[in-house]
Amino acid sequence: MCGIVGLFIKNPALESQLGALIAPMLSEMTERGPDSAGIAIYRDPHTNGCKISVLAQHSNFDWNALEVAIKTVFSLKKIAVVHNQAVLFVNSSADEVQDWLDNNYSELSITSSGTNIEVFKGVGDPLDFIEKFDIKSMSGTHALGHTRMATESAITTEHSHPFSTGQDLCLVHNGSLSNHNRLRETLRRRGVKFTTDNDTEVAAGYLSWRLSEGDDLEQALNHAIDDLDGFYTFAIGTKDGFAVMRDPVGCKPAIMAETDDWAAMASEYRAIATLPGAENARIWEPEPTQIYSWKRS
Repeated sequence: MCGIVGLFIKNPALESQLGALIAPMLSEMTERGPDSAGIAIYRDPHTNGCKISVLAQHSNFDWNALEVAIKTVFSLKKIAVVHNQAVLFVNSSADEVQDWLDNNYSELSITSSGTNIEVFKGVGDPLDFIEKFDIKSMSGTHALGHTRMATESAITTEHSHPFSTGQDLCLVHNGSLSNHNRLRETLRRRGVKFTTDNDTEVAAGYLSWRLSEGDDLEQALNHAIDDLDGFYTFAIGTKDGFAVMRDPVGCKPAIMAETDDWAAMASEYRAIATLPGAENARIWEPEPTQIYSWKRS
């Protein structure tokens, strides 16, 4: 049992309040996932290169040394450090930077890459995570959050959601996949890299692979219905929007709502009830296998 939330800002005047709006939603999911929490937030596009979110395995990691080393190879615009995690703004391609980090800084885990996405996550009480990373102060266009009750893999920051396996693509997941081990090996043979044994990372990797094969997001999700076995509710973030889909049985809880100002989803309505105007929103339960999506023009 986990908790997922998603918020897409339709009214640009509310973008400065994105963090303040999604933080209460995430905190309402604490009882569904007390082990760890995470958020993917889309903001501050770095269109001249890429943003790379990284996680250090040790709290005493030398970020200053990393900054110096990167500058000898790439044009680094800035590095934003928050506790044991950082976002690198680099004026180079994401693939080049990721390959260099893999070869030179194996003690860092890459948690996302793209032009818009930033990922932060940590173990422990979701309320502590919200405060530690100052989620309420963040602005942006849309965000996904997750609180985890670990069932199929270890309670570590690396195993926490969200999982991002493609440029500006991320996924949060409530449920369990039954064929993830076999599918992981199939995807590895097709060039997809994995860093954990978490089933959600397999689902994210699958979508990234389908997109690399030429699918758009809706086509990739329709293929997922056939290829992913199990029970799940997915919330997927992309550079310019987000989507929600449930498995054919639809046994995992999900609720959606929309106003003129925002569109939102959550595992339970109490998360959506924290949003301004929720009392006047159009509210519904997503149908199994139907894809719901919002995208910036």
